[in-house]
Amino acid sequence: MPAPLRFIQSTPTLPTEADAVVIGGGIIGTFTAYYLAQRGLNVALLEKGVVGGEQSSRNWGWCRQQNRDERELPLATKALDLWEQFGIESGQETGFRRCGLLYVSNNDKEIETWARWGEYARSVGVKTRMLNSEEASNKGSFTGQRWKGGVHSESDGIANPALAVPAVAQALMALGGTVHQACAARGIETTGGAVSAVVTEKGTIRTPLVIQAGGAWASSFCRQLGIRFPQASVRQTILSVGTGPLTLPDAFVSDSVSITARGEGCHTLAISGRGKVDPTAQLLRFPAQFLPMFIKRWRKLSPGGLEGLRSGHEAYLRWRLDRPTPMEVMRILDPTPDAKSVRLTHRRAAALIPALGSAPVVASWAGYIDSTPDGVPVIGGVANISGLILAAGFSGHGFGIGPGAAHLVADIATGQDPIVDPHPYRLSRFDRGEKIEVSEF
Repeated sequence: MPAPLRFIQSTPTLPTEADAVVIGGGIIGTFTAYYLAQRGLNVALLEKGVVGGEQSSRNWGWCRQQNRDERELPLATKALDLWEQFGIESGQETGFRRCGLLYVSNNDKEIETWARWGEYARSVGVKTRMLNSEEASNKGSFTGQRWKGGVHSESDGIANPALAVPAVAQALMALGGTVHQACAARGIETTGGAVSAVVTEKGTIRTPLVIQAGGAWASSFCRQLGIRFPQASVRQTILSVGTGPLTLPDAFVSDSVSITARGEGCHTLAISGRGKVDPTAQLLRFPAQFLPMFIKRWRKLSPGGLEGLRSGHEAYLRWRLDRPTPMEVMRILDPTPDAKSVRLTHRRAAALIPALGSAPVVASWAGYIDSTPDGVPVIGGVANISGLILAAGFSGHGFGIGPGAAHLVADIATGQDPIVDPHPYRLSRFDRGEKIEVSEF
């Protein structure tokens, strides 16, 4: 089933021209459109389904610095401030709050990894505190277990994936931007090697600037333009349980299960890193580059089924701009939750916190996490088309760092000083022959 999501109304009329067109109404695309509109640009946001309908409403909702890859940490730090700032300046409710995140473990190697990360994080001004056994056991007392150690990041927090993207889209429209749902972007037209228009199923928009933030669809879209963007999707399952009067933390992770508050009287449960890799034609394009990641994470990733082939987001075909595309056939990626994962997650949660054994499963859903070979997103221009900026491959981290990443995209698009150094996110790091540094987290 789809994840819970608040729906909004679209702008009635598609414009014939715009200063910028953003393709993809997830957290990255919607925040990008918002920041561009703040800078005075006439912006049109295109979404083939509904804004927030895919991974942006299907994630944990964590907004964290803790255990971010060194390359992503600057974006994560900026994003937290921007989450707060957005709520103040727009008056929209995203559910964001700095509730703190709690990690506990009985694995010495894992605790040592957190400690090393903490030393680096503190050197760049990030607040994080290692917990000894007594502290971790006290903070994790709701489990009734003794823990060897843990880490607490008090300034990190969560937002509500059911509210966030629709809230940003409404704020965009309040600034004069337009939002077009059920409107797939079929392709881009160029003149003299530069963007000149976007062709949609409902008409053409003349524009000199396009941001491709299509999530799991981005690589297939790029292929139509002759752009090689290594990307693979991991299908992850989440369930929501009714927790009612139970006293649980807003955000908690152990090796067995993660727990996150979501809405009134509910928490989501998941197993960190666990997912299915559905074989697709596109995945077969980049096997060598994804091999290091699969080797590193093979214990939690397992082969999937035919979901990916049926969904069409990683097809190896080329489509025409005057005919319906796979994006119009599959408006919203809504893969089937893995039944075994649902049962395992609930069983682990009950073993950790017995009261969760009787907590009713309210819903379960799955989503496709758009991943790069190193687990770090691509943000920046492409070599062969002026005016096209790619912002995709967020590898399950896009929701939390979304405002920071979108601000960076807007900086690049408008020629302003970038909020962080964009170099680590360049597409060219995946050129053949380059060494791939896989994220540890």
